[in-house]
Amino acid sequence: MSNQNGAQRRLGVTMPISEAFPTKEDLESSDRLLQTLKDQGLFESEEESKRREIVLGKLDKMVKEFVYVVYVRRGYSEQIAKEAGGKIFTFGSYRLGVHGSGTDIDTLCVVPRYVEREDFFQVMYDMLRRRPEVTELTAVPDAFTPVITMSFSDIPIDLTFARLGLSTIPDTLDLSDDALLRNLDDRCIRSVNGSRVTDEILRLVPNIPTFRLTLRCVKLWAQRRAVYSNMMGFLGGVAWAMLVARVCQLYPNACAATIISRFFSILHQWPWPQPVLLKPIEEGPLQVRVWNPKLYQADKAHKMPIITPAYPSMCATHNVTDSTKAVMLSEFKDAAELVNRIMSQRVPWSTLFAKDDFFTRYRHYLQVIASSDSEERHLTWSGLVESRIRHLVAKLERIDNLVLAHPYIKGFSKVIKYKTAAEKEDAAHGIINAQAQEAAEGAADSADVQTMWISIYYIGLCIPVREEGSKAHRKLDLYRPKEEFTEIVKSWDKYDEQTMGIVVQHIRSSALPADVLPADALEDAEQKKNKRSKSGKKNAAAVDARPPTKKRRGSAVQNGVASDAASVTSVASADATGTPSAIASPIVKSDVSTASTPVLPQA
Repeated sequence: MSNQNGAQRRLGVTMPISEAFPTKEDLESSDRLLQTLKDQGLFESEEESKRREIVLGKLDKMVKEFVYVVYVRRGYSEQIAKEAGGKIFTFGSYRLGVHGSGTDIDTLCVVPRYVEREDFFQVMYDMLRRRPEVTELTAVPDAFTPVITMSFSDIPIDLTFARLGLSTIPDTLDLSDDALLRNLDDRCIRSVNGSRVTDEILRLVPNIPTFRLTLRCVKLWAQRRAVYSNMMGFLGGVAWAMLVARVCQLYPNACAATIISRFFSILHQWPWPQPVLLKPIEEGPLQVRVWNPKLYQADKAHKMPIITPAYPSMCATHNVTDSTKAVMLSEFKDAAELVNRIMSQRVPWSTLFAKDDFFTRYRHYLQVIASSDSEERHLTWSGLVESRIRHLVAKLERIDNLVLAHPYIKGFSKVIKYKTAAEKEDAAHGIINAQAQEAAEGAADSADVQTMWISIYYIGLCIPVREEGSKAHRKLDLYRPKEEFTEIVKSWDKYDEQTMGIVVQHIRSSALPADVLPADALEDAEQKKNKRSKSGKKNAAAVDARPPTKKRRGSAVQNGVASDAASVTSVASADATGTPSAIASPIVKSDVSTASTPVLPQA
């Protein structure tokens, strides 16, 4: 796009693919896209926009109060404590101008040098906890980028922390100065770079309104197709923004519809692990690590590197695994074919935003169930478990007879009432007896009724098609991945076995709970159930998928984790039909079995 002086802005690390301007048909297609996004409710009301501004103002005031309290506790005078300052910065979708109704605000709490991260997770956390308008408050200090999450006046907030080497933090502070990174630890640099990267992305796109409309479309598509989650090994908001910005650079004069039509085909054919860059990587003067696969083995191992443009450059997609990469490439391919039909007006834009088919795609799943005895404790515990799911995926990728392990991007939380130890044990294994639950809720005031909070996460297991002519039964030895994952989450220093539980178990698709299934799948399941009832046949799959009963549980479950017998899943010939043929196996197998990892013979 030309600037005000008429000179052409050259953005990116290569020349544009095309500098053609949009045709009348392209502009009309973009108008239809905009209307579709409005129909999908992507734009917030003026009232909600004002409410966000009020919340950010309150947070900024709280940050200054937080710094003041810490300074006074450390013996500084009230005058120095008041002048120390503190400031809230925004980044992510809100700063990019692509947030919608109900979306969260990524915020950064910047404080002067005498405030520690521990103060943030203690003093600031307690200040927030005392605010009546703050709910769902969760601290995740051990995350790659430590964060406090909350709902503030019904506005979701992710609050990160950075301590700068300054004695005061004025309201006029600008984070673009590289010198501010001097003497910061890696976590503070990552936090500060959230804001710096967002500003740099906006500077590097040729047309901001086109970029914003395109990004809104891509974000909605990624959320509907369940590939929007950095934590689960897919891409987060900043990574999607950088991908859209890169395609905008390649087509600087194109409208949103044209860029979207190129976006999916380019990414499907991208020669990964070649990195996506918005500008050349800069080597700055500071002693901080810059992404460089030639120097660092960890950087070389990144599957789909998308590199942040602000110094020091980092990989925003380090969580991507072989499995999540394969899922995304398959989705890119399908979306590219669909957008071609949309551009020729054979189907409307709304078809691009069809919901994912995760819970009807596979025959086998893993359930990861985190449970706690209080809401506040559960928010922290389930957040820790969720942040470790991708480690379980990586471990699953190393076992035989598995094409990929596909994690779902979010968990399903429930509050369970129970009376007996058996009901508690069942709830911890994801088994909710509707009649018992109703009876417990009816006697909620009784001293015998207890409450449990659970969150259930799912991983789809894609099984390869059996070789032609083969009749041998196959099996998945899930014992070691489950055991190692359980050890990881239980090694958390705040884990309490008396109040927290973790269960990892296999479940067949026929035994999935109704609340995760789409309406059409529920109808099919009900029809099959009725047919079995009329024929007198038992639902063997549902029975087999149920966790061990009490009679079997003593030998099959130890500390909530299935033993070897429950961890070896038989894969019969009928299961092979559930393997999505569009997803090729990306996994290079390695032998991880040892003498201490028994593999039971097929029954």
